[in-house]
Amino acid sequence: MPELTRLATTISAWQDEVLAYHTTGLSNGPTEAVNLLIEKVRRIGHGFRNFDNYRLRLLLRCGVKWHTQRTARIQGRQPRLIA
Repeated sequence: MPELTRLATTISAWQDEVLAYHTTGLSNGPTEAVNLLIEKVRRIGHGFRNFDNYRLRLLLRCGVKWHTQRTARIQGRQPRLIA
């Protein structure tokens, strides 16, 4: 049967990858998920012209949290209380 021959050819071509998955239990699924998010952001962005903005959009979309410095308080006089 040609279907079984084709299946056997496919399995023998991917033998190392299939055995590695069953041996370790790991896959490249998380990597593919991040690649999908990156492609989606690129498509929605309609061609970012500024790489920094593109990078920040990707970081926000992928859920990366970063620490920013708090803004300094403005020093000034206290308002007068009028009764």
